[in-house]
Amino acid sequence: MKIGFDAKRAFQNNTGLGNYSRSLIDALAYGYPENDYYLFAPKETIMYDWKKHPDMQLVTPQKKLHRWFKSAWRTKYVISSLQEKGIQIYHGLSHEIPFGIHSSGVKSVVTMHDLIFERYPQQYNPIDVITYRRKARYACQYADKIVAISIQTKEDLITYYNTPAEKIEVVYQSCDPAFATIHPKVAVEAFRQKYQLPPKYFLYVGSLTERKNLLGIVTAMHTLSPAQRLPLVVLGNGSSYKKKVKAALEANGMTNDVIFLNEKARLENAELPLLYQGAQALIYPSLFEGFGIPILEALWSGTPVITSAGSCFGETAGDAAIYVDPLKPATIADAMIKIQQDASLVDTLRNKGFIHAQRFAPEKCAAAMMNVYNQLK
Repeated sequence: MKIGFDAKRAFQNNTGLGNYSRSLIDALAYGYPENDYYLFAPKETIMYDWKKHPDMQLVTPQKKLHRWFKSAWRTKYVISSLQEKGIQIYHGLSHEIPFGIHSSGVKSVVTMHDLIFERYPQQYNPIDVITYRRKARYACQYADKIVAISIQTKEDLITYYNTPAEKIEVVYQSCDPAFATIHPKVAVEAFRQKYQLPPKYFLYVGSLTERKNLLGIVTAMHTLSPAQRLPLVVLGNGSSYKKKVKAALEANGMTNDVIFLNEKARLENAELPLLYQGAQALIYPSLFEGFGIPILEALWSGTPVITSAGSCFGETAGDAAIYVDPLKPATIADAMIKIQQDASLVDTLRNKGFIHAQRFAPEKCAAAMMNVYNQLK
């Protein structure tokens, strides 16, 4: 088959949707080399090394007008390039497909990661909500197949957009295989020394927004005595919510208890597994997610997980996490104490985490996605 991808995120997003795109494309190319893969991207960057796949092709806008208006090319005029290349299936990897593709003769698949902008529209710019909704509704109506990255997302598509259940396939995502490599203690220690991190710390990974609930962790930490309180390392950034968190830290005399790693340095992707493996646990008390990729990264890394009950978290973490009520900081605090005091529990979580993570191995995710493609042949 000739399979095309909307590869904008692979070349331009360093986290989240970019990691999803790169991991999936790599897994398909390695596992199913008999197919021809085409990357349709507004521009090429060094963020994705597509040339490691000998038969893969990159397609960028060629006409002067399309180079000037790359967004228009990606959302509509790329269709002529799909037809010229003889693409049989085009996969929109992040909530959208080109307008008009349903009448082009090219079959389409779209991955829907979440509908958080529908659940929490107040956390988005109103114009962005309108734009996201327009693209998502079109994709759900006209794509030949919809891929939801969790059962939770499938249920949301049915609830918010009345999408027929039979049109949706749940295909879990994987993460960078680098997280599955357990590094020696000396390497983890060298990493800690390089970034001047404390000997023991909890870890938060994610954008700093209200929904992610970093303030819930800070509130939980405040209820602990200084002897019980481990520092929290935060990997992620934000604006107004970050200021809110910092104000709470200052008001409670906790400024030194939280380390905003983005303010100290920029980590290389290859260093992220070391960050996880040096942590006592990942704390991820988000109110809602489509999947929660940091949870999977932690499970692969052998790092215990504290996360929220509900949403998709049970799918992602299985029986390998301590579940808390994200709206009750006392439950987060209790989980933090358990991690520090119960070595047997920590070992159990690590072992269960590695077993559960196998469900999301890249080759399994690629096989499930290829099954979706084969349904359209």
